[in-house]
Amino acid sequence: MVLVVSEEVRKAIGARRPVVALESTIIAHGLPRPRNLEVALELEEAVRREGAVPATVAVLDGRPRVGLDQEEVERIANEDIRKLGHRDLPLAVAAGVSGATTVSATARLAALAGIRVFATGGLGGVHREWTVTQDESADLGLLARTRITVVCAGVKSILDVPATLQRLETLGVAVAGYGTNRFPGFYLADSGHPVDWRLDTPEQVAAVMRAQDALDAPESALVVANPVPEAEQLDPALHARVLADALRACAEQGVTGQAVTPFLLDHLVRHTDGASLQANLAAVRGNVRLAARIATEWARG
Repeated sequence: MVLVVSEEVRKAIGARRPVVALESTIIAHGLPRPRNLEVALELEEAVRREGAVPATVAVLDGRPRVGLDQEEVERIANEDIRKLGHRDLPLAVAAGVSGATTVSATARLAALAGIRVFATGGLGGVHREWTVTQDESADLGLLARTRITVVCAGVKSILDVPATLQRLETLGVAVAGYGTNRFPGFYLADSGHPVDWRLDTPEQVAAVMRAQDALDAPESALVVANPVPEAEQLDPALHARVLADALRACAEQGVTGQAVTPFLLDHLVRHTDGASLQANLAAVRGNVRLAARIATEWARG
């Protein structure tokens, strides 16, 4: 099989110990060097402190890997590598290239390895101006057919949040707020939109996961939307102003397709003096800790 699962992760899965999948795009494309390596190691250590095993996912030299050693994490952090969605995996394998995995590719490879819990920052979703561009993240379709629990801070606030929630409903992907009745907005604790379901403990999340299996439900994901703490969120007024400026700049410069998201995120970082990056990291840290606690409850069976 082409998938390479590290010995530590393989043994943990075999012993039914808690394992948390982590994406590698935040390392390769989401943070500046050398901060990206520091954060990558910090997130793995956060999983370990909660009693779980981290499984960072990436493709190295055409081999999809679930669980990286420090040297491999350093490669992801320091080399100029591609960003890989799940559609890119066969191409990357055949070409023997290295790449960082997005939400969709990470979820796919983690599920293949037998991992049930995955922590990330924010999901992709339906882009603004969808009726014109038809631009929608591959994350949504992949989650509609992959049995995995994704702990995230909602979807990136640069997206069309209500359209994304509607799309998740149409695709049959379950969404629950964690400790909240509101859907988080990535940098913001509240996107301004409600959720239909609320879960308040890791035990409740694990119970839903078991119910998915007991009901022989369709192979779709459970999205646990965990808000960034209000004290660490980006100032909502600053967020609204800078995002509006970023959207105007995007339109004026004719940025389209896959270039839109990095353009907008970079604009937010630069024009909030890094405050958006700090909110992003606060959200990811909280998601990683929560995912480890959920994985621990899930492992108890």
